[in-house]
Amino acid sequence: MAGTGKADRTQSFPSRLGRTVDSISQFANRRGIYFGRRSTRAHVALYRRTGGRLGGHLPGRPNARILLLDHVGARSGIHRTSPVIYCESGDVIAVIASKAGQPAHPAWFHNLVANPETTIQLGAEIRHVRARVATADERAALWPICAETYPGYDFFQRLAHPRVIPIVLLEPSPKT
Repeated sequence: MAGTGKADRTQSFPSRLGRTVDSISQFANRRGIYFGRRSTRAHVALYRRTGGRLGGHLPGRPNARILLLDHVGARSGIHRTSPVIYCESGDVIAVIASKAGQPAHPAWFHNLVANPETTIQLGAEIRHVRARVATADERAALWPICAETYPGYDFFQRLAHPRVIPIVLLEPSPKT
Protein backbone atom coordinates (compact mmCIF):
# COMPACT_ATOMS: atom_id res chain seq x y z
CA MET A 1 0.00 0.00 0.00
CA ALA A 2 1.44 3.35 -1.04
CA GLY A 3 2.17 6.04 1.53
CA THR A 4 2.77 3.76 4.51
CA GLY A 5 6.54 4.15 4.71
CA LYS A 6 8.18 6.19 7.45
CA ALA A 7 9.54 8.73 4.94
CA ASP A 8 6.01 9.38 3.69
CA ARG A 9 4.64 9.88 7.23
CA THR A 10 7.34 12.37 8.17
CA GLN A 11 6.57 14.47 5.11
CA SER A 12 2.80 14.34 5.69
CA PHE A 13 2.80 15.06 9.42
CA PRO A 14 4.90 17.62 11.28
CA SER A 15 7.20 16.53 14.06
CA ARG A 16 6.26 17.10 17.70
CA LEU A 17 8.32 20.31 17.54
CA GLY A 18 6.42 21.35 14.41
CA ARG A 19 3.06 20.76 16.08
CA THR A 20 4.19 22.73 19.14
CA VAL A 21 5.37 25.67 17.01
CA ASP A 22 2.08 25.57 15.06
CA SER A 23 0.04 25.58 18.30
CA ILE A 24 1.95 28.50 19.79
CA SER A 25 1.67 30.43 16.53
CA GLN A 26 -2.08 29.85 16.23
CA PHE A 27 -2.65 30.74 19.91
CA ALA A 28 -0.78 34.04 19.46
CA ASN A 29 -2.33 34.87 16.10
CA ARG A 30 -5.90 34.35 17.36
CA ARG A 31 -5.14 36.98 19.98
CA GLY A 32 -3.63 39.46 17.53
CA ILE A 33 -0.06 38.86 18.68
CA TYR A 34 2.34 39.00 15.75
CA PHE A 35 5.97 38.07 16.43
CA GLY A 36 7.33 38.93 12.97
CA ARG A 37 9.10 42.20 13.69
CA ARG A 38 10.25 41.14 17.15
CA SER A 39 12.31 38.22 15.91
CA THR A 40 13.42 39.37 12.46
CA ARG A 41 16.76 40.98 13.30
CA ALA A 42 18.10 37.92 15.14
CA HIS A 43 16.76 35.54 12.49
CA VAL A 44 18.39 37.46 9.64
CA ALA A 45 21.73 37.66 11.45
CA LEU A 46 21.73 33.92 12.23
CA TYR A 47 20.69 33.00 8.68
CA ARG A 48 23.37 35.21 7.08
CA ARG A 49 26.13 34.07 9.45
CA THR A 50 25.44 30.38 8.75
CA GLY A 51 24.50 30.64 5.07
CA GLY A 52 20.99 29.46 5.92
CA ARG A 53 22.05 26.32 7.79
CA LEU A 54 20.39 27.82 10.86
CA GLY A 55 17.13 29.67 10.30
CA GLY A 56 16.73 28.13 6.83
CA HIS A 57 13.46 26.33 7.63
CA LEU A 58 10.63 26.55 10.11
CA PRO A 59 11.42 24.56 13.29
CA GLY A 60 9.88 21.10 13.07
CA ARG A 61 8.87 21.58 9.44
CA PRO A 62 11.86 20.87 7.17
CA ASN A 63 9.75 21.39 4.02
CA ALA A 64 8.86 24.95 5.10
CA ARG A 65 12.07 26.54 3.83
CA ILE A 66 12.92 30.18 4.49
CA LEU A 67 14.66 32.77 2.32
CA LEU A 68 15.82 36.27 3.12
CA LEU A 69 13.95 38.91 1.12
CA ASP A 70 15.57 42.31 0.67
CA HIS A 71 13.26 45.25 0.08
CA VAL A 72 13.35 49.05 0.10
CA GLY A 73 10.77 51.02 2.04
CA ALA A 74 8.10 52.43 -0.28
CA ARG A 75 7.99 55.72 1.62
CA SER A 76 11.12 55.70 3.76
CA GLY A 77 13.63 54.35 1.24
CA ILE A 78 15.20 52.31 4.05
CA HIS A 79 16.72 48.95 3.05
CA ARG A 80 15.25 46.06 5.00
CA THR A 81 15.44 42.26 5.05
CA SER A 82 12.62 39.89 5.96
CA PRO A 83 12.80 36.12 6.45
CA VAL A 84 9.84 34.49 4.65
CA ILE A 85 8.73 30.95 3.90
CA TYR A 86 8.82 30.17 0.19
CA CYS A 87 7.78 27.53 -2.29
CA GLU A 88 9.12 26.94 -5.78
CA SER A 89 7.39 26.36 -9.09
CA GLY A 90 9.93 25.91 -11.89
CA ASP A 91 12.39 28.81 -11.77
CA VAL A 92 9.89 31.07 -9.99
CA ILE A 93 9.88 31.45 -6.23
CA ALA A 94 6.57 32.21 -4.54
CA VAL A 95 6.15 33.92 -1.17
CA ILE A 96 2.89 34.40 0.66
CA ALA A 97 2.08 37.86 2.07
CA SER A 98 0.19 36.37 5.03
CA LYS A 99 1.45 38.45 7.97
CA ALA A 100 0.26 35.50 10.06
CA GLY A 101 -3.37 36.24 9.17
CA GLN A 102 -3.37 39.83 10.36
CA PRO A 103 -5.89 42.19 8.68
CA ALA A 104 -3.26 44.12 6.66
CA HIS A 105 -0.58 43.05 4.21
CA PRO A 106 2.99 42.93 5.55
CA ALA A 107 5.18 45.99 4.93
CA TRP A 108 7.48 43.99 2.66
CA PHE A 109 4.54 43.41 0.29
CA HIS A 110 3.92 47.15 -0.13
CA ASN A 111 7.65 47.73 -0.50
CA LEU A 112 7.96 45.14 -3.29
CA VAL A 113 4.98 46.58 -5.17
CA ALA A 114 6.70 50.00 -5.09
CA ASN A 115 10.25 48.66 -5.71
CA PRO A 116 10.06 45.25 -7.44
CA GLU A 117 13.76 44.84 -8.36
CA THR A 118 15.46 43.19 -5.42
CA THR A 119 17.59 40.33 -4.15
CA ILE A 120 16.87 37.23 -2.15
CA GLN A 121 19.19 34.90 -0.27
CA LEU A 122 18.54 31.15 -0.51
CA GLY A 123 20.98 29.47 1.81
CA ALA A 124 24.34 30.99 0.90
CA GLU A 125 23.23 31.99 -2.62
CA ILE A 126 22.17 35.55 -3.51
CA ARG A 127 19.77 35.91 -6.45
CA HIS A 128 18.55 38.98 -8.30
CA VAL A 129 14.79 38.87 -8.78
CA ARG A 130 11.85 40.96 -9.91
CA ALA A 131 8.74 40.74 -7.77
CA ARG A 132 5.18 40.79 -9.04
CA VAL A 133 1.83 39.89 -7.54
CA ALA A 134 0.44 36.62 -8.87
CA THR A 135 -2.69 36.84 -11.00
CA ALA A 136 -5.89 35.25 -9.69
CA ASP A 137 -5.26 32.15 -11.85
CA GLU A 138 -1.62 31.88 -10.73
CA ARG A 139 -2.69 32.28 -7.11
CA ALA A 140 -5.33 29.56 -7.48
CA ALA A 141 -2.70 27.18 -8.90
CA LEU A 142 0.03 28.05 -6.37
CA TRP A 143 -2.00 28.27 -3.15
CA PRO A 144 -2.37 24.47 -2.70
CA ILE A 145 1.36 23.97 -3.35
CA CYS A 146 2.31 26.61 -0.79
CA ALA A 147 -0.29 25.37 1.73
CA GLU A 148 1.20 21.89 1.42
CA THR A 149 4.62 23.38 2.19
CA TYR A 150 3.20 25.16 5.23
CA PRO A 151 -0.40 24.23 6.22
CA GLY A 152 -0.62 27.29 8.48
CA TYR A 153 -1.42 29.35 5.38
CA ASP A 154 -4.97 27.96 5.30
CA PHE A 155 -5.41 29.01 8.96
CA PHE A 156 -3.97 32.44 8.16
CA GLN A 157 -6.38 32.89 5.23
CA ARG A 158 -9.37 32.07 7.46
CA LEU A 159 -8.06 34.46 10.11
CA ALA A 160 -7.42 37.27 7.58
CA HIS A 161 -10.88 37.03 5.96
CA PRO A 162 -12.09 39.09 4.12
CA ARG A 163 -8.53 40.02 3.09
CA VAL A 164 -7.33 37.77 0.30
CA ILE A 165 -3.72 36.92 1.07
CA PRO A 166 -1.64 37.64 -2.03
CA ILE A 167 1.14 35.52 -3.45
CA VAL A 168 4.22 37.35 -4.72
CA LEU A 169 6.27 35.77 -7.48
CA LEU A 170 10.01 36.37 -7.44
CA GLU A 171 11.18 35.82 -11.00
CA PRO A 172 14.83 35.74 -12.11
CA SER A 173 16.14 39.14 -13.10
CA PRO A 174 19.49 40.19 -14.54
CA LYS A 175 21.76 42.00 -12.13
CA THR A 176 20.92 45.70 -12.16
